[in-house]
Amino acid sequence: MNTSEAGQRAPLAEHAYRIRRNALLMGEVQGQGYIGQALDIADVLAVAYFGAMRYQPENPEWEGRDRFLLSNGHYAIALYAALFEAGFLPPEELETYGSDDSRLPMSGMASYTPGMEMSGGSLGHGLTIAVGRCLGLKRKGSDAFVYTLFSDGELDEGAIWEGIMSAAHWKLDNLIAIVDVNNQQADGPSTQIMAFEPLVEKLEAFGWYTQRIDGNDIDAVQTAFDNARNHPEPRPRMIVCDTRMGCGVPFLEEREKNHFIRVDPHEWQLALAALDEGRQA
Repeated sequence: MNTSEAGQRAPLAEHAYRIRRNALLMGEVQGQGYIGQALDIADVLAVAYFGAMRYQPENPEWEGRDRFLLSNGHYAIALYAALFEAGFLPPEELETYGSDDSRLPMSGMASYTPGMEMSGGSLGHGLTIAVGRCLGLKRKGSDAFVYTLFSDGELDEGAIWEGIMSAAHWKLDNLIAIVDVNNQQADGPSTQIMAFEPLVEKLEAFGWYTQRIDGNDIDAVQTAFDNARNHPEPRPRMIVCDTRMGCGVPFLEEREKNHFIRVDPHEWQLALAALDEGRQA
């Protein structure tokens, strides 16, 4: 569990709401961005940062921390939103998103942002980097976990499958990988660009303990994280999360193409209002 006292006070659903709200506020600065992904993965990030991980916001390099590696660097707006909520970043920096000299570039950069563990952008590398981190932590005798988030589009990349195979070979039980299956990538539906189903059966065949859940059901996400951390067998753990792009803002969920969303100026307040309405329901 995280070591921030602030992180213990609100229920997970409230954290997820504020992560979504932070993402919308940042998106409004540029008028566009990977908002659909930020909204779809907010429940997973809420559980990761407020229901599972150990960290110290005031000391991002604390050796005893769990590591969260964002492979899909274009999801940076989502991770920033979680880092704001967790106390790694001050609220006043929200409005600097994507601006010159900001610590919040549109694609994640570890050298810029406290709490960002790897630089993303070129897809498909997070899992293999996580394998190396896990091996290093084991050699140090650390009990820390390494989490890595990647997208279903990254399943097109050979490096992902090399990571899947090597993690199983080394029995990395300190590795928890999360794949966001929202069935959308830049060129169209992920399952049509490169078929990857049946995904669970493939991962299990490689030797992973695998769970598939509704990634927008926060109770299911919490249960899956708990199961992954507590699984007794010495093998890596994968959580396959089926999510909805734009989750929490119905008119964004309904857009046919929402991989990179252009939101009209008047729509930002509509999006925040829709998010607030869902919170109260």
